[in-house]
Amino acid sequence: MKSRNYLSVLAIAVMMLASSLTAAEVGDPAPAFTLAGPDGQKHSLSDYQGKFVVLEWVNYDCPFVKKFYAAGKMQELQKHYTAQGVAWLAICSSAEGKQGHFTREEIARRSSESKAAHTAYLVDADGKVGKAYGAKSTPHMFVIDPAGKLIYAGAIDSIKSTNSADIPKAENYVAQALDEALSGKPVSVPSAPQYGCSVKYAD
Repeated sequence: MKSRNYLSVLAIAVMMLASSLTAAEVGDPAPAFTLAGPDGQKHSLSDYQGKFVVLEWVNYDCPFVKKFYAAGKMQELQKHYTAQGVAWLAICSSAEGKQGHFTREEIARRSSESKAAHTAYLVDADGKVGKAYGAKSTPHMFVIDPAGKLIYAGAIDSIKSTNSADIPKAENYVAQALDEALSGKPVSVPSAPQYGCSVKYAD
């Protein structure tokens, strides 16, 4: 009898742990986090309460990311929406020693050279934030509404390629979600299969 009770308690504990490890989905409250930028300044999601927030998982060495930055298209999106009061947070979950993990100086140099216009670039070297959101690729995009709810998660656009020439031909899901949400409309495409380089989490 004691053995059965023990097994029941253990099963419940395992289920609760699995539930706590499940990544957030569209419609869920966006997981809270606090991360530091290359300048050491900390940014919390709660700092942007009452605003729309875009989370962009980034790896400057990923060809799918280069596709957008080399053409200046990611920067255009960043400038366009931050001008409307949207907070745009680029998050790097590459572990130390993995592709995309850079020194503070290298992050600053690359962001400056690419003329990145994000609100902040944040370092998630232990991958906890990336895993909380289920970030699988770079770029993997998320949009959070002013109430703190996740309203979009997935690919940046509809054409899976590393060719910048494909950008104008594609449907940009992030821009569409923001335009609709900023206009008070429901997001018509709340999720789309992500594509890109795998996030370089710690082993």
